[in-house]
Amino acid sequence: MAVVIPALLRGFVGAICTQAASSRLTPSALRHLTLSSVMKSKRKTDHLERTADVVRREVVSAAKVCGAAHESPSVKRLRLLVADKDFSFKAGQWVDFFIPGVSVVGGFSICSSPRLLEQERMIELAVKYTNHPPALWIHNQCTLDSEVAMRVGGEFFFDPQPADASRNLVLIAGGVGINPLLSILRHATDLHRERANKGRGYEIGTIRLFYSAKNTSELLFKKNILDLVNEFPEKIACSLHVTKQTTQISAELKPYITEGRITEKEIRYHISRETLFYICGPPPMTDFFSKELESSHVPKEHIYFEKWW
Repeated sequence: MAVVIPALLRGFVGAICTQAASSRLTPSALRHLTLSSVMKSKRKTDHLERTADVVRREVVSAAKVCGAAHESPSVKRLRLLVADKDFSFKAGQWVDFFIPGVSVVGGFSICSSPRLLEQERMIELAVKYTNHPPALWIHNQCTLDSEVAMRVGGEFFFDPQPADASRNLVLIAGGVGINPLLSILRHATDLHRERANKGRGYEIGTIRLFYSAKNTSELLFKKNILDLVNEFPEKIACSLHVTKQTTQISAELKPYITEGRITEKEIRYHISRETLFYICGPPPMTDFFSKELESSHVPKEHIYFEKWW
């Protein structure tokens, strides 16, 4: 299953991929590579600049694209086979995404569950089309068997241990901010299945997903989400919001759809001492809900958020 990086790789990314295929980089080497890329960047909003102080794992692994599909008109989903068996992540984390021939490093949240990696050595990403070089490459040049390298980072995650107290989850997503929250949702359901099957392990509480997009075509992973809701109706509920819907909503989706933005009243209804809140979306949305929760006396340590743009 090992992915071999071609010897033709050049420059910064080539150096990373070549080392990743055979060994781990030392922390000092990782810092050097990260800082070198930041110094070369001309965009103040580059992923490495925004996350320069965020902890990363040491493992940089080669990976091969083994599946690709459009999740929406503007979002492409990738499935990647990971070479390094020491590569791991926590639900909600992201990857530094190194592309041969592209000097800019991408940053994309993982949308799959850690269980998929454990069982099949694969992860999934869903990337929105933009003019940023890594996203352009994924949409215009990436093909099956394309080879890249990845490194895990991020402090936004859900990783309960078996003996931890049971918690309810409220997940608040906007647009492609659904990616890390879907990973958390999938991980929570894997933990629930494990406890149901084995009678031990972490006991998950209830999960409520609030997810907003412009229209139903931009609501990513609709089928996956509704499948989980229908599989575990006693545990999972979702409220899907559309803000600029111009076409008729299908009968299948209609029971779950609310036209208009997610409101603070909806969120406030789910506040309790046993609830953790995870928020990922555009910065104004993230700022609004995190401040609303704080003003409603939710402890700061129960509020987690990730900003991407």
